[in-house]
Amino acid sequence: MKNTISVLAIAALIISFNSCTEVEGSNINKPLDEKKAKKEKKPTVVVKTKKREKKKNVTVLPKTGNTDNTISSENTTKKTEEPSAVKNAELMNIAFRANAFAAKNGLSTKYCFLIDMSVASGRDRFFVYDLEKNSIILSGLVAHGSCNETFLSRPRFSNEPKCGCSSLGKYKIGEFYRGKYGKSYKLYGLDKTNDNAYKRAVVIHAYDCVPDKEIYPMVLCNSEGCAMVSYNFFDKLSKIINNSDKPILLWVYH
Repeated sequence: MKNTISVLAIAALIISFNSCTEVEGSNINKPLDEKKAKKEKKPTVVVKTKKREKKKNVTVLPKTGNTDNTISSENTTKKTEEPSAVKNAELMNIAFRANAFAAKNGLSTKYCFLIDMSVASGRDRFFVYDLEKNSIILSGLVAHGSCNETFLSRPRFSNEPKCGCSSLGKYKIGEFYRGKYGKSYKLYGLDKTNDNAYKRAVVIHAYDCVPDKEIYPMVLCNSEGCAMVSYNFFDKLSKIINNSDKPILLWVYH
């Protein structure tokens, strides 16, 4: 009997030992560990997400600076609108001086041609001014010289032979002729800044790269120093030049 009890006791111990080892070696605890791991990982993920959101907010800040650019562009627009009044006043002042110069030098006091080279090339900057009515009657695009470079978006000025640049100053519009670019009018420089114009063959002529309407903010093609306009605008200028009883003054200024 004692032997039987001992055997049963030993068997019970063996069964209980095997049961524990199966539980410890089983996968029952693994889901629990994974759940714990997930619970432990979640806070770290949340923290990282918040950090990323903060970084995103930081990167967004420069974008809000674009509104400053918008404001600055609005300010630029206002600034460009305000000087227009100044430029009109300047143009009237130039026209007044042109009239006095024309009267003194036997030129037409009916019309004068004014080119404001401070205006962007994509905008109208060649003005036909009625000196009697004190008003602009025509305006159009006009190219400036390339100074023998591939392209110049803004003009540079020179009076040197073969420079390819525009020249500032007053000109007398001379005779009509057909030259390298077809119908043209010779120009005679009346100032030290442009007295080589005739030698340089600086003239008024038309060319097909000059359109009839403004193209701003795009820029216009370059000339070789000539006052180069569109064909339609050239025809309008021709009528005024041909019908004038006296030579017309052209004034290029900046």
